[in-house]
Amino acid sequence: MATTRSELKNYLNTAKELAVLVSENVDQINELRRIPRHVSDAIAKEGFFRLLMPRELGGAELEHPYFLKIVHIFGVIDGSTAWCINQNNVFATNSTRMTAEAVEKIYVDPLAVVTNGPPSSSTRALITEEGYSLTGHWNFSSGSRHGTWIAALSPIGEETGSKDPTQSREGMRVLLLQQEQAEMIDTWQVNGLRGTGSFSFKIDNLSIPNEMTYDPNGKPKYCNPLYSIPTTLLFSSGFATVALGCARAALDAAIELSSTKRPGFSKNHLYQDITTQRSIGNAEAIWGSAKAYLKECTDQVWSAVNTEGSLTTEQRIRLRLASTYGIRKAVEVTGMAYTLCGSTSIFEFSPIQRRFQDVNVISQQIQGRLTHYDSAGQFFLGMEPEGIF
Repeated sequence: MATTRSELKNYLNTAKELAVLVSENVDQINELRRIPRHVSDAIAKEGFFRLLMPRELGGAELEHPYFLKIVHIFGVIDGSTAWCINQNNVFATNSTRMTAEAVEKIYVDPLAVVTNGPPSSSTRALITEEGYSLTGHWNFSSGSRHGTWIAALSPIGEETGSKDPTQSREGMRVLLLQQEQAEMIDTWQVNGLRGTGSFSFKIDNLSIPNEMTYDPNGKPKYCNPLYSIPTTLLFSSGFATVALGCARAALDAAIELSSTKRPGFSKNHLYQDITTQRSIGNAEAIWGSAKAYLKECTDQVWSAVNTEGSLTTEQRIRLRLASTYGIRKAVEVTGMAYTLCGSTSIFEFSPIQRRFQDVNVISQQIQGRLTHYDSAGQFFLGMEPEGIF
């Protein structure tokens, strides 16, 4: 069922209201390295961690282009909150792969949020009679401090008595557990995206029943064009939107500052300098082109899954390329704003400083890797592309 104009208007208005709440707490988000509980609870109560879940499961089943509009609203206000909005919502699409027992157990709580993270090489899940015995270490669990459940991706091995269960790994599986069943480890000592609280977690020989696991590559059980888009592309386009939102805020801050700041040894305000004028014009062009390119590719993907039910390699490659380009150009634009505003940019009170740190952290995440350009280049050169798309 498509989102009506009235429903979309309500979602956008609610997003703006929640963004005001976030803006009132940005310093606390950064200082505490988490979204404060009263803020994350408000987001959850409005269903904003379930925007991409099926309606049958209590979600909004929002069209992807509309979802990105909401991500952008938060991205302009705070990169960490926008990151968690995208991360937790996209991961929630895996509810379409979970067992009915798992969905009921997790999502009966309106405040439930599932967090996850990539496994280390020592991670393993051994097959047992009841399900699996899970041991391992995972990193970068974004939203872990407001999350209530953990999804642990793990290689699967047979319980054969071997001292090296990695020798019998075959396939991957996601195992679901309550957050208190894992040991959270504070490794998130960073300067950018601090509020995501992307802690690590550790598990030691924990029994997980079969019904609380699922195949991450399994076919979604719900028929909706949204679930025909590869999860990795939902992540990449969303994170590019976060980055461009941060860049927009940094550029707006630079424009505002230019009307009041007089650089050292200058009689003129910053905006009166021809270098400033050219830099702002250039930055606007870069930001606008990256934003438009991302929108063009996301719209094309959305149209394709609605009409064809699937995506071609070219469509996947183009969205991957636009997402990577958006992230890298967001870094460039934010850097231009940072440089333009001189020493004012270096202080913690500066909105540009926080955005500068945030976009540079985003660029270091897997979705911003320069190797995605290699995949696109291989495709356009007529080669078989390698990589994640």
